[in-house]
Amino acid sequence: MKILLVGINSKFIHSNLAIYSLRAYAKEHQEYIELVEYTINQYQEYILQEIYKKRPDVVAFSCYIWNLDYVKDLMIELKKVLPNTEIWAGGPEVSYDASSFLKEMKVVKGVMIGEGEATFLEVVKHYVERKLPLEEVKGITYLSPCGQVVTTSPREVLDMDTLPFVYEDLNEFQNRIIYYETSRGCPFTCSYCLSSIKERVRFRSFSLVKEELQFFLDHRVKQVKFVDRTFNANHTHGMNIIQYIKDHDNGITNFHFEIAADIISHEEIELLKTLRPGLVQLEIGVQSTNLQTIKEIDRIMDLDILKQVVHGIQEGKNIHQHLDLIVGLPFEDYHSFIKSFNDVYQMEPNQLQLGFLKLLKGSKMHKKAEDYGIVYSHKTPYEVLYTNWITYDDVLQLKAVEEMVEVYYNSGQFLTTIKDLVSAFDSPYTCFYQLAAYYERHHLNGISHTRIRRYDILLSFIEEETNLDKEYFKELLLYDLYLRENVKSRPDWGADLQDDKDVFKAFYQEEERNRKYLVGYEVYNHRQLSKMTHIERFSYDVTGDKKPGTYFVLFDYKNRDPLTYDATTHVIQV
Repeated sequence: MKILLVGINSKFIHSNLAIYSLRAYAKEHQEYIELVEYTINQYQEYILQEIYKKRPDVVAFSCYIWNLDYVKDLMIELKKVLPNTEIWAGGPEVSYDASSFLKEMKVVKGVMIGEGEATFLEVVKHYVERKLPLEEVKGITYLSPCGQVVTTSPREVLDMDTLPFVYEDLNEFQNRIIYYETSRGCPFTCSYCLSSIKERVRFRSFSLVKEELQFFLDHRVKQVKFVDRTFNANHTHGMNIIQYIKDHDNGITNFHFEIAADIISHEEIELLKTLRPGLVQLEIGVQSTNLQTIKEIDRIMDLDILKQVVHGIQEGKNIHQHLDLIVGLPFEDYHSFIKSFNDVYQMEPNQLQLGFLKLLKGSKMHKKAEDYGIVYSHKTPYEVLYTNWITYDDVLQLKAVEEMVEVYYNSGQFLTTIKDLVSAFDSPYTCFYQLAAYYERHHLNGISHTRIRRYDILLSFIEEETNLDKEYFKELLLYDLYLRENVKSRPDWGADLQDDKDVFKAFYQEEERNRKYLVGYEVYNHRQLSKMTHIERFSYDVTGDKKPGTYFVLFDYKNRDPLTYDATTHVIQV
């Protein structure tokens, strides 16, 4: 008997925590279980061939909104080449209406509904021990031998402490994000989210959590991404975890948390300020600043408190903050969304994510779609096309703006330039709107531009579409460029440094004799120093108040900002 668990992820760096948890929970029958992962970027034919070669008796697929269509096609082809193999599905995208899924996908034997660990173990027992009939397995919907759809009694929710730790062998997770959960459920009832219809919030005991955190720290894992829907749902639980990772910080591991800013306490903010820069990053779902929208989607949010929290965390200058907005929510029209965008942009998050509403099956939003006039794609991920308040033209415009925000803001590669550029427009949104329109007019969309080309385009936009000082912005762009990388190919709009070469050489020779700026370069001579770092001459104080003058800036790439990855800079005397 061979039972194959299949996870199909969106990217290689991702891993599927669900199937690892299923396998770990069914440890008593582990010799019969194999786990494989692929991505939606791989050819289906390749995955089909790989599964076929394993000749499994049972295949169980993990299904999500972003992989379901891919998985369904794969299931159909798999049944053709392995007609005797029984196919199962699980995950949020098939749990809500399992009966309809089975009626559509007649090649599938059954669906595991909701939490799958205990259910999967019993399904395994059904196949391995041949004693447990499917009708006695709780939490499944399956096709009987006569083709009838049968749904068994619901599965009780699990005690979080009964879930085994899945990361005993990290060899399976080389160069991949580690996902980890310490709670299930959510205290909020946001109408667009499936967590709003799930059972109570449950937490893993801190005695177990700290042992598992220490495992990650001891193995110097690069990043641990918590999948807890609201990490700070329980004040004591969250504080204990933050305090532990602070006390045992290894200087390398980063922890990502999704939090509700509305309920974060002053005590938590003060603790966060004491952390090593880069130890923690936070994701905060704002979604909208339209109070009517917030009320309609069953959220509770005080915008003034949100601003205070974001600002309070920023004061520590040590935590990356990622704020989210959603396009397509009820009562949010185009102009209202612009206001939401500007409100959040002015909070100066490290990243501003523009998402587009997905109509998740089973959510309150899905049930009220007709009332809201929400029209959405019939295929996954069921993304909004238009609503009573926003047109498809508006959606397309916002997608174009989203692309500009991703390239010129969220990348972190243009921040000095963008900060001054945005201030020259009526609002932040107007700046990105005009930039998106420039891309459209010049047929620049749909092209994989190099990083240098993105700088060239931004400079052309400034020259052609604004009355701003072109020479000043050339220097800001040059500063942004060298902050990230000691580029070998200098842009043709960069100042000629030929006359400064002897001055720079003398600086590096003096730095070799008397170390003043470059910490950590003690073993290198002046020639090596000149190659490992960069000096640029500016006509403005680009690192400070932007006053005119002559300024020489040294870019140190060995010592970088842990939040932005920017080089350390020094204004030097040469």
